[in-house]
Amino acid sequence: MAEQRDFYEVLGVERRATPVQITEAYRKLAVRFHPDKNPGNAEAAVRFKEAARAFEVLSDADLRARYDRYGHAGLQGGRQHEFNDVADIFEAFGDLFGGGLFGEAVGGRGRGKRPRKGRDVFCPVSLTLVEAARGATKTVAFTRHEACGTCEGSGAKPGTKPQACEYCGGSGQVIQSAGVFRLQTTCPACRGAGSVIREPCPACGGQGATEEHVERRVTIPAGVDADVRVRLAGEGEPGGNGGPPGDCYCVLEMEEHPFLKRDGRELHCEVPISFTQAALGATVDVPTLDGPRTLQIARGTQSGDVIRVRGLGMPEVRGRGIGDLHVHVHVEVPKTLSPRAEELLRELAEEEHAAVSPRRSSFFSRLAEYFHGPDTDSPERKEQAS
Repeated sequence: MAEQRDFYEVLGVERRATPVQITEAYRKLAVRFHPDKNPGNAEAAVRFKEAARAFEVLSDADLRARYDRYGHAGLQGGRQHEFNDVADIFEAFGDLFGGGLFGEAVGGRGRGKRPRKGRDVFCPVSLTLVEAARGATKTVAFTRHEACGTCEGSGAKPGTKPQACEYCGGSGQVIQSAGVFRLQTTCPACRGAGSVIREPCPACGGQGATEEHVERRVTIPAGVDADVRVRLAGEGEPGGNGGPPGDCYCVLEMEEHPFLKRDGRELHCEVPISFTQAALGATVDVPTLDGPRTLQIARGTQSGDVIRVRGLGMPEVRGRGIGDLHVHVHVEVPKTLSPRAEELLRELAEEEHAAVSPRRSSFFSRLAEYFHGPDTDSPERKEQAS
């Protein structure tokens, strides 16, 4: 398989290009490589489809964000079209040019007559961190249109039928000549439907569909994150002209955990300990996905130390392992002391002063030398001089 070109390169725009700039760049390429302008030119047809694919992704905010983050790999299995032929491009983007820069679809089929897949719908799903880690089954609610039960989707009052549009002859399109192009525009009388409704259905107002509230159960796999969408196939808007319905995409939203922070499959938490616990060592409780768990704090633990507990993080969606829990230790200094505690700490301070470690001695010696110059009367200086 040939390597796909960068979509920004295909359209000739910068990565920070605005939607207006992206649309304008696509317009120019569509005109340049239009099949009517390049009959029999296979290379132009390839460039025509390539530009349409790039525009479809970069003109959609969600697809563009996914592409910017993951590249072409992030678009696999998504909701974008498959442009198998030029007619598919006419179907998707002809209206960008006032209803039909591209002329008639291949084979003389009007855009209004081709089966069209229904639009996708989206609904939010809120998950706790534990639900994201273990998986869950949730009930989601959303609205979509369904065929009107009164008129059975025709839009016409029961006992009547839609009539063929006299303006376009039932094709839904009006063809005009403009130089070397044959411009196809949507019929202004029937708006591309090819038929008009003289007596609208009272239940749906002639739309042929009513908005319905739908509830469905969705299974959320373990390990999902906020950038994952779960698809409910065929639960979107109904298709047009016999086309399949769209899909429903459940957009996952993660609730904040009171103690745990997520970074991919790694979890992080902060645990405060006292000065004595840090100095002498202790056993403390730390938060995990399964509740509190005891953790041994080693003697001499410093504030800011990170203790890694393997296997207590998040699982990967594809079941390729489990992350770790990183415990960030924070040594708390008390702001108030009881008289006895203060007495003990002063005794400790005196003890530390009498037995200063070499490292601390070196630090304070270097500090005094920096500000006051070398002390020739110090024991260290006398020993070095001898």
